[in-house]
Amino acid sequence: MSKTVKNIIMRDYKARLAGPEGAFPDAMLISIRGVKAVDTTKMRHGLAAKKIKVTVVQNALARKTFEGTNLAPLADLLQGANALAYGGNSVVEVAREIMTWVAKMPKLELKGAILDGTLYAGKAGCEELSKFPTREEGIAKVVTLVVSPARNLLAQVAGPGSTVAGLVKSIETKLEKGEAIAKVG
Repeated sequence: MSKTVKNIIMRDYKARLAGPEGAFPDAMLISIRGVKAVDTTKMRHGLAAKKIKVTVVQNALARKTFEGTNLAPLADLLQGANALAYGGNSVVEVAREIMTWVAKMPKLELKGAILDGTLYAGKAGCEELSKFPTREEGIAKVVTLVVSPARNLLAQVAGPGSTVAGLVKSIETKLEKGEAIAKVG
């Protein structure tokens, strides 16, 4: 393959992967060797419905393209036939979806994934990553942690406070009617 063709392929990888700021997204490296073409097509369509893309990469050109990016740690895993899965809301979502496809297609090999510069190697690393909370789930947990003390305080005040408010209302009603209020001992 000529140098010109290699440069075109590397530019294509960058164009496909680079986000608006030029940074590469976190991604997952898989091997689809041995998986039937019909199954691969079904997987690609299923993932595309969730805005997850799968790109088959040439190892040497991918290594050169990934140099100096957050995907550089994947270079050591680039052996054999590889595809890069990326997109969706986060690589955690990608890992979760790929894990469901592994159950359907046992020949699908999980090589590794990158999340915030950390490499999760092999099937065990990808399974671990799939159990992480997504960005939205993480935000929801933080909001719950921030709001829960105030909610607990409000519940404590509302419980006894409603009793006191009931007593005050009862006293007010008696005073309006002109009734005497008995002393509490």
